[in-house]
Amino acid sequence: MTEAPAMRDVLGEDAPTNWGKWGPDDEVGCLNYLDAGEVLRGIRHVKSGEVFTLQAQMGHPKGDPVFPGRQSIDRENILDESSWRPGKDDAPNFPGGLHYADDVAKIFLQGSSQYDALGHVWYDGKIWNGYDAETTVGGLDKASVLPIAEKGVVGRGVLIDMARHRGKDHLDKGETFDHRDLLAAADSQGVTIEKHDVLLIRTGFIGYWYETTPEEFYADFNEPGLTHSRELVEWFRDTEIPSLVTDTIANEVTKDPESGVMLPLHCALMRNLGVTLSEVIWLDDLAEACARDGRWSFLYAAAPLKVVQGTGSPVNPIAIR
Repeated sequence: MTEAPAMRDVLGEDAPTNWGKWGPDDEVGCLNYLDAGEVLRGIRHVKSGEVFTLQAQMGHPKGDPVFPGRQSIDRENILDESSWRPGKDDAPNFPGGLHYADDVAKIFLQGSSQYDALGHVWYDGKIWNGYDAETTVGGLDKASVLPIAEKGVVGRGVLIDMARHRGKDHLDKGETFDHRDLLAAADSQGVTIEKHDVLLIRTGFIGYWYETTPEEFYADFNEPGLTHSRELVEWFRDTEIPSLVTDTIANEVTKDPESGVMLPLHCALMRNLGVTLSEVIWLDDLAEACARDGRWSFLYAAAPLKVVQGTGSPVNPIAIR
């Protein structure tokens, strides 16, 4: 088996970077593009008032689509009506006879629809904005998900349906596309990807999870998605995309078909440019609505949970058309 090259060799010693662009203390990267004017621009794309919530269900009966090594949510009832059955004496006894249900959950913070913190991935000992990777030990002291959650992600969203563009219910395992394919799909949809757009890409792959078995889904696991090139990274930089949102677990093809490197775009886009990544997003219903009337832009709003030092957080984004 050929050893994969080092990440710095794949991306290049002079890889495009936004480090320092928003100052030495920045922790939200390209979300700085989403100012009040961009929020108002997004609002102008609300025409019908339709609301689409984009989180995949947590605790689905067949399990949740998660990256290999993570587990679905483990939710357990702590109190319910059975707690007050005859012979039980450990349930609370409130004046008036109130009964209630309570539960607890153990989750991977990136085990559902979620936002990555900018400090989630790195190479060569540096995370986003040049912070030392030692700041991740025991929790992210820098570039955690908290600053993203404090700011929120609100602006004009545009959905590019690559699966529909290629005439498929879902893209195949390992199937790739790049920015040129995105622009071609946008042209066929009659929409333009503009500066500062929140870019949503549908591959249909999360839909595939619900249609097949976990064994088939994870067999030879290699998700479809964007593939790395210097030109693609420069396009993201020049278009000033603040956030990439996809219906895959890792936003990009899992293993780069040329270099064999795992997830190089996580490093090129998030670690180097400061593009926030959101994954496992349910886009099928939104795509159907957009296809019906040919409107592929909308107001996008998302706020991950405010997890101090978190590497990521669950999120339920909203698209308002």
